[in-house]
Order: sequence, then structure tokens, then C-alpha cells
Amino acid sequence: MADIRSLEQTLEDTVALPKARCNFVAKFLVALLQVKTTNLSEIAQVFAGRARPDSHYKRIQRFLRFFAVPLAAVATLIVKLLPIRGPFVLTLDRTNWQLGQTPLNLLVLGVAWRGVSFPLLWSVLEKKGNSNTTERIALIERCSALFGVRSIAYLTADREFIGKKWFHYLDRKRIDFRIRVKENTQVMNKRGQQVPVWRLFRSQRIGCPLTIASGRQCWGLELYFSGLRLPSGEYVIIAAPKFTPAALEDYRVRWGIETLFGCLKSRGFRLEETHVTDPERLQKLLALLALAFSWAHLIGEWLAQAEPLRINKLKKHGRPAKSLFRHGLDHLRRILCNLESPAQRIAFRRVIQLLSCT
Repeated sequence: MADIRSLEQTLEDTVALPKARCNFVAKFLVALLQVKTTNLSEIAQVFAGRARPDSHYKRIQRFLRFFAVPLAAVATLIVKLLPIRGPFVLTLDRTNWQLGQTPLNLLVLGVAWRGVSFPLLWSVLEKKGNSNTTERIALIERCSALFGVRSIAYLTADREFIGKKWFHYLDRKRIDFRIRVKENTQVMNKRGQQVPVWRLFRSQRIGCPLTIASGRQCWGLELYFSGLRLPSGEYVIIAAPKFTPAALEDYRVRWGIETLFGCLKSRGFRLEETHVTDPERLQKLLALLALAFSWAHLIGEWLAQAEPLRINKLKKHGRPAKSLFRHGLDHLRRILCNLESPAQRIAFRRVIQLLSCT
């Protein structure tokens, strides 16, 4: 319990939460990291304290039901934990799954850093399918209110996040972007004719990227397009509000949010196993997962600096055997599952320091 109090004190110093709530968050994080699942019944089984698992389960439910988690404070903490001070590259994407007949659909805005996207802000879409412009704008407005528009280097997103109203909003707010568009998006060619955008790149050889130096009218805006034809015949075409020779490279940063979703789901905390479906409670659960993910990834980064030959060792296919997140998560679990050892208690106090912004 003394070790958990150290974590509780660190959270009290870094997150705007009352002391009793910090106690709960510290115990929840420790239990979540031990069981690696968002199933609340499993978390309750290892929840620290003398109460029975049923009592712990009810306490978790009360927290998610009644307590207002300061999501803005969580977002601010995550940015402070990263050794970057902006402007930030933002990633926008959506992940969804099904619980029985109930669709669970999350729209997530992340900040990209070293190949992964850290969850910053999110909303629960109470529907199936794509987000709409109003839902996207709401997330960007929340981000702008917290960090300012000037803190955004550029926004990257996939083909789902297109449309006239959405692009005009980004243009009006002067937010730079690298967004992939559909091949049949209509643009104006040099002759003043409306043509599908893929035709601007049809003369390019497979695998040879091209950035068109002049802007093209699209959705009432002058946009600049970069494109690449894949061996499958499919085109990757990126729209930007100004001439950007590195637009295709910039767009690749978007993959970091797919990595994040994998860590929150099958490769980490198994988010699909939660039975939480209420939108407000799911938002609060995501805040706790965001803290756990950030902590584990920062520990992975720290281990990579301390033991670079072991952590960064590549397999035959050229990729690491484990991600930095997984290294950090495994390290945390070894510590937490062996806290009776004096050496592991010392190790736990060391990794707690990584959550401190001082």
C-alpha cells in the first residue's frame, strides 16, 4: 500500500483530482496493468485493499457513474509528459467494435510522437459508421481551447475525414493538414474541366511520388495534391492547403494512431472486453486508459535509452520484436506482480517518477 501511495501522491501533484480520487485512480491503474483487460470484474479481483472483489467492483462502477473526470487535465498532463512543446502533429481517426447488439464507436484526436499517437481528446459517437463534420469540429475546438490553434503543426487523417464543410472549417481556422482524399474526388484541371483527382497522377510510374506545384480548385478551395500509385493500382492522394513537397511523408505519421488503437485493444488493454457502453462512462474509462498507455510507453522509451541493444534489437524482417509500449507494459507488470520484493519496490518508485512533470 505504501508503494501505491507514492503513485497516488504523484497523481495528486500532476492531475487536478481530489486526494480520494487520486487514491482510486492509482489503484485502478495498478490493477489494469496487472490484468491487461478493461473487464471491470477482472480489475476488481486484483484491486488493492481489504474489501471483497464485489465491493471493489461497485466502487469502480460508482467512479465511472458519478465522478466527473477532468478530461482537459488529462490531455494537458499527457502533453506535459512528452518531451515536445509544440507545435504538435495531430492525428484524427476512429475505432469501433460491437458488444452484442450495441455498437461502440470512438472518435480520437491524438498527438504524434516517435511513431505512435498519444490519445489527447476523444468523443463517443452514439451511432454506427463515420463521424460527421460537427463531431470533428467539436474535437478540434476543444483542442484549440486547451493549447491554441498555433500549437497545431498540421492535422493528418484518412479518407473518412473529407468534405467541403470540413475543409472550409480547417481553412478558416488556418489549420494546416495532410488528409488523404478519395480517388474520385473532383478537381479542376489546367483546362478548367472537372476531373477525378487520380487523373492528375495517371502518368506516374508505380511507386514514384509526385507533388503538383500548382494548386487545384476543389470544394471551393485551392488545394495542393501529392500522389503515389501503388502496385495494386490504387492511388494514395494527399490534399494540403499549401504546396508541401513532403506531404506523403508527413501523411505517414497518421499510422501512429492505428498503433495506438492496437495497444488499447488486442496488443494491450483489450478494450473490446469492457462491458461499459454508456457514453459518459466510456469517456472516463478512456481517460484512465490514456494514462496507463502513456505511462507504459514512456517506460518503454526509458528502457530503450538504458538498454538500447536489448530493447531496439531487430528481427529478420527488420522490425523490433516488441514495441516500446509492450516493453514498458511488460516491465510494469513484472514490477507490480512482485511488489513483495524490496528490489521491485525500488523499481516501482523509479518508474513512478516518469509520471512526474517536474
